[in-house]
Amino acid sequence: MISYKELGLVNSRELFAKAIKGGYAIPAFNFNNMEQMQAIVAACVETKSPVILQVSSGARKYANQTLLRYMAQGAVEYAKELGVNIPIVLHLDHGDSFELCKSCIEMGFSSVMIDGSHLPYEENVKLTKQVVDYAHKYDVTVEGELGVLAGIEDDVSAEEHVYTQPDEVEDFVSRTGVDSLAISIGTSHGAFKFKPGQDPKIRLDILKEIEERIPGFPIVLHGSSSVPQDIVAQINKYGGKLKDSIGIPEEQLRKAASSAVCKVNIDSDGRLAMTGAIRKVMAEKPEEFDPRKYLGPARDALKELYKHKVLNVLGSNDKI
Repeated sequence: MISYKELGLVNSRELFAKAIKGGYAIPAFNFNNMEQMQAIVAACVETKSPVILQVSSGARKYANQTLLRYMAQGAVEYAKELGVNIPIVLHLDHGDSFELCKSCIEMGFSSVMIDGSHLPYEENVKLTKQVVDYAHKYDVTVEGELGVLAGIEDDVSAEEHVYTQPDEVEDFVSRTGVDSLAISIGTSHGAFKFKPGQDPKIRLDILKEIEERIPGFPIVLHGSSSVPQDIVAQINKYGGKLKDSIGIPEEQLRKAASSAVCKVNIDSDGRLAMTGAIRKVMAEKPEEFDPRKYLGPARDALKELYKHKVLNVLGSNDKI
């Protein structure tokens, strides 16, 4: 058993309490390699923002759980080296079983998500409570989920939205003891969320009703990438084929972040930024074969994107 506290990490409890009071959201950025970790930490150090380093089960398989643990510990030390000791959470994104959550807790994660949203309601309650009871023994925070987001991201896939039912949230939170709740109010996983001509909207009315039912409780938004059209254009300019993909407007995310939403997950936008930078180098310098020469620009593009998200969308800058 490795405690996240030994790695210099924190759980999300205090960060979320501050975010709700302050009217901002903590960025939850997914990572599975060194360049992503460097970009995330550098962006959040430069903006003085707390951050949640997020790992999906697919990323855990890809990067190796032991390496990820040491990368998270390295992220803490890297932030100090850059001059600011920002709070860093290591979080399991979309854990789908008690065994996976338990394994992550034992490997030094400070926060886990148990996603039982695909299960019947009572089974979701039972599974979530099982994870909470175990996690809280080690002061690890737990995120649950009610409702289903459409789209595809790693191992998570759904054909259509099932909006969170506000009348279920009080019962779910009180019976499970979760520390935060991911809800479905119109966001969507992946880069191909919506097509041009559609008008993506977050159901702020559902969010408002949920806030009224569980005042002051931390709410989480998944699938919150905005799919910046300039990055999509760059990818397509240099040989990509990302047609007809748009995301959630950033101004809607800013409105949500100023309410009880205190954690916003962003993954696809980062993938797009890195891909655009890599494609540009490959197209302009086809003779290049040094990975540092294309992963370096990809890392820089990712850092700039995430600084923008912190400063202009989430409002978490200068909140450490």
